[in-house]
Amino acid sequence: MGVKFLPDFDGLLAVFDDEAEAQALYGASLLARLKNAGDDSSWHEFYQLYYNLIFASARRAGLSEHDAREVVQDTLISVARKMPGFTYDPAKDSFKGWLLTVTRWRIRDQLAKRPGQADRDPRPVSPTDEEEGTRTATIDRVPDPARSGLAAIWDEEWKSQVLQTALARIKRQVHPQQYQIYHLHVVLGRPVGEVARALGVSTARVYLAKHRVGGVLKKEVSRLKKALF
Repeated sequence: MGVKFLPDFDGLLAVFDDEAEAQALYGASLLARLKNAGDDSSWHEFYQLYYNLIFASARRAGLSEHDAREVVQDTLISVARKMPGFTYDPAKDSFKGWLLTVTRWRIRDQLAKRPGQADRDPRPVSPTDEEEGTRTATIDRVPDPARSGLAAIWDEEWKSQVLQTALARIKRQVHPQQYQIYHLHVVLGRPVGEVARALGVSTARVYLAKHRVGGVLKKEVSRLKKALF
């Protein structure tokens, strides 16, 4: 599986105007449901939302596809073990930040398996249960000289995954031609005139589709960010 990234176009990133609203990627209602280990549909939803985020971040941290998949699996296992007693306090940290902490340690686990790695760079002691466990840990609790770099990658990938999820959902909500116009013009960055000629529509229709689909996209991203934290 390759790592995919969305272009950083202003028309797309405008949906992240409110940084306070965009601080996390998981919903209180879904977190509550995840406390039930037998709720397969909720865990499937969690997997669908977070697989690509964790996988892409691990790949960009230098891991192979195989090792990145191991990070995903081990991270999800860690989350499942902690969920029954997990409490969320938005005043202290976000779920996204806590999940980054868990993912970082699983990445370090994979790096530590490389030949000679233990001799050159011994793996620090893992976070205590209090740090990685029932309370929301901040990423700064993990002593890691590269944490700011991974945090930046994580945030970039998070925004990309939210946008990809929202785009996939609105594709089923809007007229196919309007979505095609929006995809060509905004996502791929094609000029208005080129899109109009390629699809045999007026430039006014291109601008109209951009406005309409862009509005639907912004609402979908807002809905995701309210349902998720």
